[in-house]
Amino acid sequence: MKVRIFTLGCKVNQFESNAILAEMEKKGFTAVGEEEKADITIINSCAVTAASEQKAVKLMNRIRREDPSTVIVLTGCMAQTQDEKSSRLNQADIIVGNKRKADVIPAVEKYLKERSRLTDVEQFGKSDCYEDLYVYDFNERTRAFLKIEDGCNRFCSYCIIPYARGRVRSSSLEYIKNEVRGFAANGYKEVVLVGINLSSFGSDNGLSFAEAVKTACEAADIRIRLGSLEPESMDIDTLRVFAQYENFCPQFHLSLQSGCDETLRRMNRHYTTEEYERIVADIRSVFENPSITTDVMVGFAGETDEEFIRSAEFVERTGFARTHIFPYSRRPGTAADRAQGHLPSDVKKKRAALMAEYAARARDGFLRRQLGRTERVLIETRNKNGLYEGYTMNYTLVHVNADESLVNTVVDVRLDRIEGDHIVGTIV
Repeated sequence: MKVRIFTLGCKVNQFESNAILAEMEKKGFTAVGEEEKADITIINSCAVTAASEQKAVKLMNRIRREDPSTVIVLTGCMAQTQDEKSSRLNQADIIVGNKRKADVIPAVEKYLKERSRLTDVEQFGKSDCYEDLYVYDFNERTRAFLKIEDGCNRFCSYCIIPYARGRVRSSSLEYIKNEVRGFAANGYKEVVLVGINLSSFGSDNGLSFAEAVKTACEAADIRIRLGSLEPESMDIDTLRVFAQYENFCPQFHLSLQSGCDETLRRMNRHYTTEEYERIVADIRSVFENPSITTDVMVGFAGETDEEFIRSAEFVERTGFARTHIFPYSRRPGTAADRAQGHLPSDVKKKRAALMAEYAARARDGFLRRQLGRTERVLIETRNKNGLYEGYTMNYTLVHVNADESLVNTVVDVRLDRIEGDHIVGTIV
């Protein structure tokens, strides 16, 4: 039987989708692309915003219309947080929550025998353990993702994810070592460590995030990159551990959310702008040429014009290499949803556009600081212009004139000029 999977949302979902697909192939299913019709269609959903959930609903409706006989499996964060009787889930034949992603396969097998709607959504508990999942291959041949942590204990006032993912649960160091070695043996040149609250790794089992990164860096001679991080976990001692390893990529995606202290307090974030600036300064003191990337929310409940401008100025002043900007989205069941001062969508849209201008100036400054440097670039794909693309250690996108033989290799590139959102370089 043919199976296809649609992945919405974060890199954790991407990892889990590949793990599900790998196990289904071991059971005899044949994986096909999203554009092909299939006997089984899995949607690994996201619930971080209302738009994310609506995207999953639209996708289910389209699939049912275009491929009426396919069995639709909904899993992921939307499956965990929605009432199974909700009309939004009508098109799903099987609903499997986040607690055990391995349950997708037996659920499919049971449905194929009984042909009756099946729901397997179990709520999280404080004593839940980490679920080891194994991925043997990714669609791209240069970079792999490895989930080493799940869950979040922070309960930011706007966020539904702690309810969708449960409390922090960490993998073992042995799991990290073995998986990194496996990816290296399969030809990957870079592994990205990901998690729902990645830097909380070890808070549940007596380990530390520094130990996890150390284990990954020592496991194989391939690049180790980090996914999204909560900033306050990046203390100077942890950073110095990272800096010991030449294969550690000095790119830090530190979620900011707002550059205004009053807004951060309403968000229930666990740091101030002053503390965030100190962490960024520590990173830049420990690493020669790091990049700091971030997420910023605009239009949060109660955000005044003055607060927004302070946030935008903070983004430009910090000099982020890249900023992901998104409007605040109300999530029923969260503290922020019950707050006063919700802003109309047109205000949030205008603020997102203005924030993008501040972020673009920061991005331009970062790219200019890269010019003239010679950096190690992992060559990945050929673009429509005939040039090859890849990323430096600090995740600067570079285009070079190369040939097919250099794909999935690391080469030295002189960074010559800026073109749009990337740099054009010359192999040296």
